[in-house]
Amino acid sequence: MAILSAQRLPLGGLQPTYASAAGGGDQAPVGEKLVLHVKNGDASSKTVTLATPGTVGGLAVADASQVIPADGEAFIPLKATFRDPATGRASITYSAATSVTVAVLQLP
Repeated sequence: MAILSAQRLPLGGLQPTYASAAGGGDQAPVGEKLVLHVKNGDASSKTVTLATPGTVGGLAVADASQVIPADGEAFIPLKATFRDPATGRASITYSAATSVTVAVLQLP
């Protein structure tokens, strides 16, 4: 499991650095103005899941998942809802990590 760092997006723009998605999942910081950019370069779709560790009325909150189509991409907000109390970061898993790259961007 890799720990991803946020890249600040300055007003002048950014050429972000992408990391390969880790087969065992990744961890990312959470907070306002943080987004996970996922790029799927594979010929098949992939599902990205963010664990939601909270409960409401004693019931578990469902994890959030996003399907990334073949050769597609998505932006996923990294809200505090996804904060793991043990690590302070979001836990991210992938249905498969082949040809998937990720970057955490901090918006201005």
